[in-house]
Amino acid sequence: MSTINTPYRAIFCDLLTDNTIDILPLRDVTVDDYIGKAGSLSGTIPVPNAEMAARVRRIEEGRTSVYLQRGNDLWWGGIIWTSTLQSDDQGVLTLGIQAATFESYAGRRLIRATTAAYDADYQLAFAGVDQLVIARGLWHDLQTSLDGGNILVTYGTETSGVTRTVSYRDGDETSYLEALDALAALEDGFEYHVTVYTDPVSGARVRRLVLGHRKIETGSTDLVLDRPGTILSYSFPRDATRGGTTARARGASTNADQASESRPLASTVAVADQLIGTGEGHAGFPRIDLSSDHNEITAQNTLDATARTELAAATGAVVIPEISVRLDDLVPTALLGRTARIRIADEWFTEGLDARYRIIGVKVSPAQRGRPDTAELYLEEAD
Repeated sequence: MSTINTPYRAIFCDLLTDNTIDILPLRDVTVDDYIGKAGSLSGTIPVPNAEMAARVRRIEEGRTSVYLQRGNDLWWGGIIWTSTLQSDDQGVLTLGIQAATFESYAGRRLIRATTAAYDADYQLAFAGVDQLVIARGLWHDLQTSLDGGNILVTYGTETSGVTRTVSYRDGDETSYLEALDALAALEDGFEYHVTVYTDPVSGARVRRLVLGHRKIETGSTDLVLDRPGTILSYSFPRDATRGGTTARARGASTNADQASESRPLASTVAVADQLIGTGEGHAGFPRIDLSSDHNEITAQNTLDATARTELAAATGAVVIPEISVRLDDLVPTALLGRTARIRIADEWFTEGLDARYRIIGVKVSPAQRGRPDTAELYLEEAD
């Protein structure tokens, strides 16, 4: 069975030690990565003979990591969670794998008490602590509190100047990822991403938790992308079903009387007054209501801040532009968080679009027959 000649190679490693297990051919690859949520990889390993089968059998779901390397650079890294062995009607064997970035491990771990980090009430508690220190504290607890939890993710010393008071009780079975997401989503919050790269001095692979307040920003200069030019295609979807002009957040129930109806704590309704109605100073939008549930929030001011934050992120119609670009030497490895200057001239943008966006997601498609090496970039308007 032939494989497509590609600049990528797949490196399979032990999750807990990062020791290389093997470098295997991987075809039909799709891979994506995002700020603030886990990315994914899927691909197929051909198994043409018994020798290759013996090598492929060393891959074990849940304990094997995989890196996608392009040239000398690591473009993606994560954990293999599932695989599918298939034989077609001609007896051709393949192993399909599905992996997720290292953030996904935090979604598989639940906050449970240990003797060292928890208080007398069996809580992992942070009182008046910088939110980025709390984020690192969650990841530190994940990796060090119990044997077998260290997946070698490192972290830095970033701070935000924003303090929080939060606690996580043993028995609530809150995942570390849920705790991290809830903390990051608060008003004046932060972004996170586990990036992978090769240390330029030691040559070792690095898994690193990157934190940014309020946003992760990469690079000091804009990446300029043109159409005609590097941009192959684009789309600007506008979705009013995901947007709104008011928002309310609901939290945990605070009713201790089991004999009466239990109702969740609710925020004050946040309203985008400048958008609603047709009077002077209003944009003419109708009232469209958003609502969300946050069972872990028990403080009224936190709920009010959450409602304001969610409304700010989804005011009016939600727009997440996408562009497809040809990967070449002009496109750097570290794309997430980078500001791109998008310049488009065509029948729609007759006067030319020249706007700055931040890259918040990347989907890479290695070259296939008749198709170049490409990446889809997911964008948001830059500040």
